[in-house]
Amino acid sequence: MEIRNLKISGKTFLSPLAGVTNLPFRLLVKECGCAVVCSEMVSAKGIFYNSEKTLALLASKKEEQPLSVQLFGSDPDAMAKGAKIIQDMNVASIIDINFGCSVKKIVKQGAGIALMREPKLSKIILTAVRKAIDLPLTIKIRSGWNPSGQQAFEIARIAQDAGVDAIAIHPRIATQGFKGQANWHLIKDLKQQLTIPVIGNGDINSVEDAQNMIALTRCDAVMVGRAAMKNPFILSQIDDFLETGSYQTPSHYEIFRTMEKLTQMYVAYFGEKPACQMLRSRLSWFVKGLPGCSAFRNKLSCIQSKNHALDLINEFEATLA
Repeated sequence: MEIRNLKISGKTFLSPLAGVTNLPFRLLVKECGCAVVCSEMVSAKGIFYNSEKTLALLASKKEEQPLSVQLFGSDPDAMAKGAKIIQDMNVASIIDINFGCSVKKIVKQGAGIALMREPKLSKIILTAVRKAIDLPLTIKIRSGWNPSGQQAFEIARIAQDAGVDAIAIHPRIATQGFKGQANWHLIKDLKQQLTIPVIGNGDINSVEDAQNMIALTRCDAVMVGRAAMKNPFILSQIDDFLETGSYQTPSHYEIFRTMEKLTQMYVAYFGEKPACQMLRSRLSWFVKGLPGCSAFRNKLSCIQSKNHALDLINEFEATLA
């Protein structure tokens, strides 16, 4: 598929997830076969005011390209200038604007899904950002604030008219969070209304789910979030299944080597102490459903060092041999 002038090999996108889709995790998922990875949400004002914490989120390596950097905010001038700064840094292949985050502190700022109640402001923001950059521009939306999806359709039409190059939709309303069921029929309806690519998101927990979403909605690609946390291989599996009708399930050996690699990458990037605190939860994602995973998770809660984490991984692997 193509987004503006960017050719993409594959139909899988990693969903932006706060605190999860950092550089080490993106590199890992890219190695596992993801077509396009996405950054955590980045504050446009944070970029504009040169916030050290915000700029750290823009760290990138060429191995992860194409990278989509997701901006959030509600001030048109800050959004346009933030997007231009990102473009000038040469870290992004795509700039994405968040219209879907329903976290209270984001909504209170008038950003994220709050913008879906403000079509006039949304138009101003999208027009300003489009004018400021030449990179492919995308947005990620939800259904809106009610189940009808009318706000999604309105924002999507505004976006297309403003020069946005593709739209990702997670068809849940603002108050749902990740509860209930994603209404894939809204993806189908949106696809029928637009001429730009539509990326479907929500309730893709297996390879077969991705195939079913594409079959029902005719979306151009799928975006996977939480399922990739426990199985980063799912993205290449989806592409393989769509191309050939079959896919390989990772062996225990591959799973544990991936856990070791993530441990090494986290420690190198964040430092040993912060990395170990994060790995206490991160490593448990990979072993869900395996025999003895509960006892392993309990041991992970006490990780003190890189070597301690690697020892626990090897010990758990040995119990499954």
